[in-house]
Order: sequence, then structure tokens, then C-alpha cells
Amino acid sequence: MISENPAIAGNWASLLLPIEADDSIEFSKLGDEIDILIEAGVDGIYSNGTAGEFHNQTEAEFDRIQPALAERCKRAGMPFVIGACQPDPAIMLNRVRRAASYGPAAIQVILPDWWPLTNDEAIDFLHRASEVAGGVALILYNPPHAKRVLSPKDLAAILAPVPGVTGVKLADGGNDWYAEARTYLQAVSLFVPGHHLATGVKEGVAAGSFSNVACLSPRGAQRWTQMINEDIAAALEIEQRICRFMDEHIVPFRQKLGYSNAALDKLLAAVGNWGPVGTRLRFPYRWIAQDEAERLREIARRELADILA
Repeated sequence: MISENPAIAGNWASLLLPIEADDSIEFSKLGDEIDILIEAGVDGIYSNGTAGEFHNQTEAEFDRIQPALAERCKRAGMPFVIGACQPDPAIMLNRVRRAASYGPAAIQVILPDWWPLTNDEAIDFLHRASEVAGGVALILYNPPHAKRVLSPKDLAAILAPVPGVTGVKLADGGNDWYAEARTYLQAVSLFVPGHHLATGVKEGVAAGSFSNVACLSPRGAQRWTQMINEDIAAALEIEQRICRFMDEHIVPFRQKLGYSNAALDKLLAAVGNWGPVGTRLRFPYRWIAQDEAERLREIARRELADILA
């Protein structure tokens, strides 16, 4: 599936916050990170996803992060998406309004998350967010840890009345999920998990990914995305190895030790060692030690040489 907005497709890299020991954001390192991602030639960069710790920053910090991204991306001709996500709907709508002023390719939102919305409430909220965005497309982020993880059928019911939402970032599933997505969600662009991108494209569903593989290596994820378009069989073989690496070496930090998804994504960036990010999260969230990244780096180089070359 090709995105209705051709600027929003393919391999999108997450902007991760370099956090100092005093819990401050190191904005000079953030600028260096943006420059590295631009130089890597990814299809786009997005801010304030889960790994960007949108849930744990002040509004003043939000208002420093977005222009840092927008100004560098505009100079380089790099597409960018701003995440306006926030569990509080009033704060989120204010973020949407401010994000729109930077002229992003799209703005990412979640459904307000303290109490799960009904379908009608979700439609009302997305209508309001679309109005506030002033013509900038919206991407709905519906992660596996949302209060309501929406099926393709429910997503279609919510999105049909809101043409301003042109894409959804979500977790995929098995064959039944893909069949349901093909039935109900042909009208929107779907962004599947990065380590499932080849499968998503093969199934005729995925427009791209806001990618955890790009956390590991933005250049490698971009090479793999190109391979998906040129040699799907070879790309699927690499996907199997990526998934095995994730299942054996990354996911256990969440399943057995309770670390957050943001901690896992920052661990991947430290394993890839491509920029000044580090593994530290903001208080009160715990992060994975740097020496774990150094231990896993050799394993990743051995098992995922195609990505880390």
C-alpha cells in the first residue's frame, strides 16, 4: 500500500532524547542526533513517540524540541512528523495547535488515555484535533499498551468520519489480522512495527514504519527498506533474523525485567552506537545499563551484519 501522502511512507526514524544525569535534555546532543539522522538518508524523522518520552517532558521542553527538528529538516529537505501525543486531551490539542505551526508532513496523536474512549468519543476527539491541526494530516498512534487496542474493524469505524486522519501507527498480528486490515483499512496508510516491515509490505498492508530497526541503525534500516522494495525474499530472510535477535536479546528486558518499550528502543540505539543518545530515561523510569549495550553489540554485529554494516 502506498501512503496517500507520499511524504509519509517508508522508514521513519525516532528522535530520542539525550538525557543527562540531572534529568535535563542535552539539546546540543539532540541537534547532533538530528543531523546524523538526516545524513543517514532515512525517509523521515518523527519526534515525541513513546521512545521520545512524550509522556515525561514539560511544555517548555516540547516547544524547544519541535523547532530544533523542524528547522534542521526544512534546511535539508527532510520530511518530518511531530508527535503531539499526551494523555491529557487539553494538553494534546494545544500541542497539535503548536505543532501545526512548524509545517510538518503530519502530526501524530493518541486517543486520550486516562479513561478509554468509546468509538463516538474517539470520533469527537479526532474531529477536534483535525480542526486544530488546520489542514495538517493526522496519524493516530494506537500502540499495544493503549487503554483500547483497536481492531482494524473498530479503527475503520472511528476513522471513516474523520478524513483528516490519513495514517495509523499500530501493532500488526497474524494472518487473520492482515486479512481484516485489507478488508477495512485500505483507505488509510498503516505503519507497522519496524521489525515486521517486510511482512507488512508483502501482505499488501504497510505503507512504512516508525521504526525500532532505525533505532538500532538508521542507515541499515534504510538499506533494508530499499531491499524490501527490490528483493522481498531477501528482505524477509533478514526480517527473520531481526525478529530472532529481538526475541532472544531485547524483548526479555521487558518480559522478564519489566523495562519499558522506551528503554528497549534506547538500548537498541546504544547497541547500534550511531549517535549521542545513551540508554538513560527520565525519572522515575529505569533504563538498561550501558554495559548491556556493549555486550549485545558484538552479538548484533554477528547476527545482523546486513543492518549494522
